[in-house]
Amino acid sequence: MSDSDENEGKSGKQDGLPTKPSTLLCTPTSKSAATATDTDSGSQGEEDGTVDMIRRFFSQTFSLTSDNETPTVDKVIPELTFEGLSIHWREKGFKKIITMVGAGISTSAGIPDFRSPGYGLYSNKKQHKLPHPTAIFDVENFQRNPAPFFELAKELYPGSFVPTPAHYFIRLLHEKGVLQRHYTQNIDMLERLAGLPEEKLIEAIGSFNTNHCLNCKQLYDMAWMKKKIFSDHLPICEQCKGLVKPDIVFIGENLPDKFYSSPDEDFKECDLLIIMGTSLEMQPFASLIHRAGPRCIRLLINRDAVGRASFAPWMDANGEALLYGETKNTRDVAFLGDCDAGVWALAEALGWEDELQQLISNGQRELEEEKDNIVVYYGDEIQTAVIDSAKK
Repeated sequence: MSDSDENEGKSGKQDGLPTKPSTLLCTPTSKSAATATDTDSGSQGEEDGTVDMIRRFFSQTFSLTSDNETPTVDKVIPELTFEGLSIHWREKGFKKIITMVGAGISTSAGIPDFRSPGYGLYSNKKQHKLPHPTAIFDVENFQRNPAPFFELAKELYPGSFVPTPAHYFIRLLHEKGVLQRHYTQNIDMLERLAGLPEEKLIEAIGSFNTNHCLNCKQLYDMAWMKKKIFSDHLPICEQCKGLVKPDIVFIGENLPDKFYSSPDEDFKECDLLIIMGTSLEMQPFASLIHRAGPRCIRLLINRDAVGRASFAPWMDANGEALLYGETKNTRDVAFLGDCDAGVWALAEALGWEDELQQLISNGQRELEEEKDNIVVYYGDEIQTAVIDSAKK
């Protein structure tokens, strides 16, 4: 998966441990040509070479360089800072951008993330009467007690929230023809509301867009499920009386086939990977950062510093962790702050502020117009009334 594996033989390191290069020692071609002096000097050379190799290993691993040693790093762009990336983007541009996002891009819309202490969804497990925080997305627990999930679904259901500037920035990338693909961990469907076309979307853990019976696999659309959820009725299959579940990936279920089949092609020519609002803790989604080629810049826009190597750097032997702030960094940049602040800073640096604001304004106006179609629920009955806003 990692491009750094190709350099394994060149670097003299394998699995994070030093190996002996084939050219390290110069061995006599025949025993008759080897004198005692040659043997002694060969042994000494081997010892010196091994000691030097160990010294370089620990020097690189712990960034222990002397004042006279300056590591040579082949940077993708001259300055691996937010400003340096912005300058490169303005002057040379990017053609194949991939975005990967988590719940952090939706928090400014009023949707809590999962892990934030105090207000994250996992912090409110008592509200939903759960044995442990992640049980709400456990299939077995869902089949035994589906009510907590549907209580949460009612809170998070698409249509209750509006897209954020971060969502519209991704839409702007699409409008400019540079968005290769958008990968999301979110089920709020705000990318769709922002106007991102389905062919650009990889909803890694599914969404409320479609629903299936757990028994007979009968398909139900979003309107059917919304009616059930907002009338506080469990969604029961009309064919077999089984429980109907939104096509959201629960713990233990496989991610959509599209998530596995798309990255090889998507990342082939990707020159910028933008990572926003994610802890990079959930696998296999987090592994997408490893798909970026060695010359692909990786930009993190996030409140917290995530994606870094563990305390023991040799455990990241393939060099796939994000290296922003490290001396051996060649392509990673970080903007540590709110996602909306990050995209506005990018828009300002690129001269896209007016375009982004216009996209947001148009999107909000369209959503307001759609509110003229008011859905009213009467128990099991649903009635749609189209109201002329001019009469209000």
